[in-house]
Amino acid sequence: MRPLVLLSNDDGYTSRGIRAVREALLTVADVVLVAPETEQSASSHSLSLHRPLRLRSVEPGVFALDGTPADCVYVALHSDGKVLPRKPDLIVSGINRGLNLGQDAFYSGTVAAAREGALRGIPALASSAEVGGDLDAIAALTTKLALSLLEARRGVAALLSLNVPKVWNGKVQAARLGARLYEEIVYFRTDPRGREYLWLGGPGVSHKDDPGSDTDAFDRSFATLTPLDLDLTLREGLALADSLGQTIG
Repeated sequence: MRPLVLLSNDDGYTSRGIRAVREALLTVADVVLVAPETEQSASSHSLSLHRPLRLRSVEPGVFALDGTPADCVYVALHSDGKVLPRKPDLIVSGINRGLNLGQDAFYSGTVAAAREGALRGIPALASSAEVGGDLDAIAALTTKLALSLLEARRGVAALLSLNVPKVWNGKVQAARLGARLYEEIVYFRTDPRGREYLWLGGPGVSHKDDPGSDTDAFDRSFATLTPLDLDLTLREGLALADSLGQTIG
């Protein structure tokens, strides 16, 4: 039996990246694509708990949902056979249009879709790429790494984040998360009817030298593969938390 892959993203079901990786995955696996109707970048791991959702079949094996990336994976996994014929062997999210280096992992809907599967005990890979890269090559790399992950971790939770630079040297390096520094701006503007509105975030982003990080490897034209932990507990901080707790009562 061929492995079953659940494919999602945060750029929407029509994005070039998700279509490229779907074609590559279909050569070696059965694929069900469930992705947002429209772009949901930086939606992180939000679930739509306070409004109804609409799911539609676009073509065989392809569904569009008017929700977040995490919604897409949640719906696919819990729809009693209406979307998936069985529990998937693997979750793949991407190929995201743009990088998810450093703390981008906290905001990324692409990473969140993969994380939603990993939280259910399914190996998961989030794939992101700098705009302008060779999508066919990135799709082939994503597929190869996804199958290797499945072989290594079948039935066991794992979450990996892949980032591929536009000018890629053909090699993959394991790396920890670095730090990206964005222009943190709030623009206050007025619409044609005189009402104020806000626009978040400036266009600039930079990072400092940080050996061993994904940002450093990116600067040297490596694709990076970063394992992400599902347990956010800071073990070294437990003693501090305990001492603070002791001050109460």
